[in-house]
Amino acid sequence: MVNTRTPLLSSERVSLRSSASFSSSVTRREQIRRQDVIRYISFASAITSCLCAGSITAYSLYGHLFQERLRYTQLQVNLVVIAAEIALYLPVSLFGYICDRVGPAPLSFASAILFAVGYLLAAFTYRSGAKDIYGYTAERGWPLAVMVTAFVIIGCGTTLMYLSAVTTCAKNFGKGKHKGLALASPIAAFGLSGLWQSQVGSRILYERRPDGTKGDVDVFKFFIFLAVVLFVVGMTGTFFLKIVDEEELIDEAVEELERSGLLEDSDFFRGNVRGYGSFESGSDEDLVESRRAEESKAKMDEEARKKTWLLNEETRRFLNDRTMWFLAAGFFFVSGPGEAFITNLGTIIGTLYLPYPETNHIPTTPATHVSIVAVTSTAARIIFGSLTDLLAPPSTSHHYASASNSLVSLPPRPSRFSISRVTFLLLSAIFLSLGQVILASGLIQNHGERFWIVSSLIGSGYGSLFSLTPLMISVIWGVENFGTNWGIVAMVPAAGATFWGVVYSQVYQMAAKARSFGTGTEEEDVLCYGKDCYAPTFWAMAVSVWIGCGLWIWAWKGPGGWSKRGISV
Repeated sequence: MVNTRTPLLSSERVSLRSSASFSSSVTRREQIRRQDVIRYISFASAITSCLCAGSITAYSLYGHLFQERLRYTQLQVNLVVIAAEIALYLPVSLFGYICDRVGPAPLSFASAILFAVGYLLAAFTYRSGAKDIYGYTAERGWPLAVMVTAFVIIGCGTTLMYLSAVTTCAKNFGKGKHKGLALASPIAAFGLSGLWQSQVGSRILYERRPDGTKGDVDVFKFFIFLAVVLFVVGMTGTFFLKIVDEEELIDEAVEELERSGLLEDSDFFRGNVRGYGSFESGSDEDLVESRRAEESKAKMDEEARKKTWLLNEETRRFLNDRTMWFLAAGFFFVSGPGEAFITNLGTIIGTLYLPYPETNHIPTTPATHVSIVAVTSTAARIIFGSLTDLLAPPSTSHHYASASNSLVSLPPRPSRFSISRVTFLLLSAIFLSLGQVILASGLIQNHGERFWIVSSLIGSGYGSLFSLTPLMISVIWGVENFGTNWGIVAMVPAAGATFWGVVYSQVYQMAAKARSFGTGTEEEDVLCYGKDCYAPTFWAMAVSVWIGCGLWIWAWKGPGGWSKRGISV
């Protein structure tokens, strides 16, 4: 009888095992499906955030009205936007550090509050002293410092919303095969935000002239519109910006560090083995539940400790990697000229023709080229991001590549044709420098209809630069600490833009004074006309871009560079 029952019992056990296995498989598939839904909802929310976050780029739409209606001087108008740019760039590393540790949702919430406060303050500051369409005003208005404060708040809000969105995409898609496109998409959306907001302001929220025709943007209504929209978008991101499987990212990174031998000197795991013990038979139920709760809390504390330790270790390794400094220095030399061109676009176009030509003689306008730069930079971000997904070599573990025994850590050579991401980065710099050389050579002087060539080249190079640089950082140093790492590098454009803005202003003013002296004009503030107003600056900018390219090549192919360390970039 025993022999006849044993097969039946065995088959029942096999059936139970297969049933449990099937149930586990179904549960796992459901979990993956649920995570994918969260991942793509977060992606959509990130795109929406970036489509609205770049509102500061619409400054040229209303900047001249600060001068006309609030009676600000040109220096004061520039002071407002410079304060916003400094607030936008300098805190990036701090905000990135916070984002890596607490997640993107709190940053999105903070951005909603800051945008609402900043634009409401700017709106009522403008209204307090602005002339109306008829040129009347009741009082002088609030001090300039209030408007500067408002735009500092707006700059901080911009950085918070941008970082929360980009970091979410980098961490959710950083391990996938479409990471280039996933990272380029929110950055491209950021470039489009100023474009559509300017269209809303100029085509919908405009003033009516006394004769009933369309006038300038109604700045008060425009600021209220931005305050409401950005508050809603920021609050939406608070609920929908989520990082999927962050614990898995942390665990994988720690395991890679262990296998690569980089934890030998670390005290993270020393004294870290905990025995929770076993429950005595017949233990009270309350005691059992209490111990389980303690174990759960201990596990959560350990996960938090592990995450903090890993992110601090990643930051230390990032700062100690000399190739990072070459990458950041190159970014400084290349991004600064691009920022300065976009900021001074209007005055550059003004130098192409005599100061007071006939209206119908001017073949182009600054507004046209602001749109060209926005469209070409956005297109370049998407195209270069997609091309790197298709043609760049597959990325390998950044921890393995840092191991001391480089022969063991070298990844297998890719079998398919590939083009390095550094090559695409250098190509973006070539676009930038080509536009600068064409402008500096004088080919555009008295031919404003050709200026689109310069705008397109510089817009394409500038856009792809800001898409490829964070992608390079995620590939070389990983996505676990992306917010902090990209934040550190993203500070340098502020210095570059300030430096080249001062250089351009000085060259412009010197040329204006020389022309004034030559014509016998005694006015101190004159407009500049001719190639001398900008050519020396843009020749120097082109050289600056070439220096940046040299630094990138050294970080790539030089001693101890990415290529020598086996990092597939």
